[in-house]
This record gives sequence, C-alpha cells and structure tokens, in this order.
Amino acid sequence: MPAASQTYPARPIRLIVGFAPGGAADILGRITAQGLSEAIGQQVVVDNRPGAGALIATEIAARATPDGYTLLFTSPPHAINAVLYSNAKYDPIKDFDPVVQVVATALILTVNAGSPFKSVGELVRYAKSNPGKLSYGSGGSGASGHLAMELFKSVTGTDIVHVPYKGTGPAITDLIGGQIQTTIASAAPTLPQIKAGKLRALAVTSGKRSLALPDVPTIAESGFPDYEVTQWFGILAPAGTPKAVIERINMAMNGALGKKEVRDRFLASSTEPVGGSPEALRTIIAQEVPKWTKLVRSLGLKAN
Repeated sequence: MPAASQTYPARPIRLIVGFAPGGAADILGRITAQGLSEAIGQQVVVDNRPGAGALIATEIAARATPDGYTLLFTSPPHAINAVLYSNAKYDPIKDFDPVVQVVATALILTVNAGSPFKSVGELVRYAKSNPGKLSYGSGGSGASGHLAMELFKSVTGTDIVHVPYKGTGPAITDLIGGQIQTTIASAAPTLPQIKAGKLRALAVTSGKRSLALPDVPTIAESGFPDYEVTQWFGILAPAGTPKAVIERINMAMNGALGKKEVRDRFLASSTEPVGGSPEALRTIIAQEVPKWTKLVRSLGLKAN
C-alpha cells in the first residue's frame, strides 16, 4: 500500500456521474473534478452515464477495477436504488469504499414563473382538489428529487404524477417550458433560473432557510413541520481499493475544499463544502439506507 500511495496517480482518473449534463450532479461533479485534479496533480475526467436514477453509473463503478482510477460521484440515490430497483446489481455498502463527502445542499421546490401557485399552501390545496392533474419532474426514479417529492406527497396527502428524466437539467427545461408543473431539485440547476425570472421558488427542503434564498421559507415553515431533506454529494471507490489510495484522494479533496477558489465555486451553486474522513461518509450512507428504505416500502415505490 505505501508503494501504491507513492505512485498514485500515474494516469488520468475517471469520475463517473450518474446524471445528464446540466443537472446538479453534473455541475457539482465538474467542480469536484477540477478541484481534485488541481490538488492531486492528475487530470480527472467526468464520465456522464445517465439513466435509471444513477443505477447505471453505480453498477459500472461497482464493477470497475479497484485501483483508484475509477471513482463514483454520488448522492442519496446511491443509498436507495438497491431497494427501489428489483434488478439492481450492487450493494450500497458492501460494494463500495467511501472516500469523502464533498458538499451538502438543500433542494428547492419550484414552479414555472407564470404558475398561479405563489406558496406551498396554494400548491397543496390545488393538488388535493385535483388529484393526478399536476405532474412533477425528477432526475430519474430514485433520484433525490423523486424521493424528496414522494416524501412531500406523503406528508401533504397529495397526488402529483411523477415524470422521470435522465437528469435534472432536462426536467428543469420542461418545467420552464410548461410540460410539467413543479419539481423539487438541487439549487445548482434551479437557482440560476430562479434569478433569471424563469422559475419561482416556493420553499426549500432543509431544516433552515438557504443563504442563497433567505426570503424563501422552508417546507416545515410552510405548514408541514415533519418535512426535512438535505442532499449530500460524495466520492466512492469500488470495494477493495487500496486504503493508501483512498487516503491519498481524501487528502487531496479535503485540500481542494480548503481553497477559497474551490469553495467559492461550490457556494456560487448554493452548496456547502464539507469534506471530512471516509468514515464520516460511511456513517451518512449507513443512516440513509434505512431512512429511504422505509419510505420506499411504505409507499410501495418500484422502478424497473
């Protein structure tokens, strides 16, 4: 392992992202790749493998050679896809070695700027009176926005139809175009559209208001105190990757997150740089699996 640490990395590193270009995972993945590349002294190439709520990308990463040259940039769907998809071919804990949490962020409940809905209450009242007439988009079945909205529907007692896309970017495009009526999505792809006047933010999903949108209430403040969702993004390696290599990547990414220019890139996307140890990310994933498994099973959600 000491030899692996001394010679690594000797060639470019592939960072697999499970969603299409333009969405939160892609935007944050590219900031991560650039920061890690500068810190580790080797090119880090983003490889977008969209589809099935990041299931395709995750399975590719799980089968990759565990040498540190293929990494997975992932988020909460990692913890739940093995339950949501009956044909999933990976275990979220056994098949991966955590490397580092990169950022944390709230999701934003948004509608088209021309929508009649000005608050969470108005959206909920209409949805209750017109079950199945509203639709929402997500980055795919099992994506953070999908699960966050299903939790929203459960808490509010509403029936809003799910339209899955191959990434948040295409969903946002259709929301602006009026093909769907709402989304819960990360700040990275939605905040620029909110600032441009194309989307309206109704609420954020976190326990406290976003620094980027201080005038926008939380869903809890909007009358649903049991609701809270925070999205995380982190780096995983295939199980069996040498510990010294994982420590090398972890040290480099933590170093990158300590640089003002890298932190500013993340903050501009309304995400909070985190960093920390591999064990800290392992703990998060271990907590996420039972949390979302309970929701999926209670609602009878399936995606194949």
